[in-house]
Amino acid sequence: MATPRVFIARHGETEWSLSGQHTSFTDLPLTPNGERRVSATGRAMVGKDRLIDPRHLLKVYISPRHRARRTFDLLVGEDKCGTDRVVVDDRVQEWNYGDYEGLLTSQIRTLRKERGLDRDGKVWNIWHDGCENGESPEQITNRLDDIIAEIHDLQRTHQKSPRKDILVVAHGHILRAFAMRWVKKNINENPALLLEAGAIGVLSYEHNNIDEPAILLGGAFIVPDPNEEEEN
Repeated sequence: MATPRVFIARHGETEWSLSGQHTSFTDLPLTPNGERRVSATGRAMVGKDRLIDPRHLLKVYISPRHRARRTFDLLVGEDKCGTDRVVVDDRVQEWNYGDYEGLLTSQIRTLRKERGLDRDGKVWNIWHDGCENGESPEQITNRLDDIIAEIHDLQRTHQKSPRKDILVVAHGHILRAFAMRWVKKNINENPALLLEAGAIGVLSYEHNNIDEPAILLGGAFIVPDPNEEEEN
């Protein structure tokens, strides 16, 4: 029996992801290159007997931002997994950057020093400090823990069903925080995790046990069952 998996897909490239500007509520489109790369990823990794098999998707959670919705359309599309399994969910929208929206990390650090927030060599780190007039690490933890508990319940209920995988299409910071909370780590620990624009990560469970969530560092190729192919 295959172990349930959770695929975390970051939206494709935008002008601000390319420049390094913090983007939460600003609704930017994908760049032409971002669209091409996500489409190529979909062709290579989504389909029967590929990394993401739409037949096995139990539910899809998508951030309400246009860049995430467009990424889902290019990557999978409702026609492949059905509209009844797709939900737009605020719990996976990007970390609200508040006053830091549109700024580079260097600009944020300069701004905080001007405001007297960082002194004596202290350097701003979102995982510890959060964002002024935006979200704190504690707020991020709370909303992610809520959706992760929901996913655990869904996969526990459908563990013996062929349809038990989950897809989350969202953003860079929130998905890295999601991975940390998936394995019950405090996001204040500053996760040394990277997820490129348009990339897909995989989470699962050790020993096929829902009570042992784990990060899947690598997986083997899926080889179609020849008997199944003959039947089809």
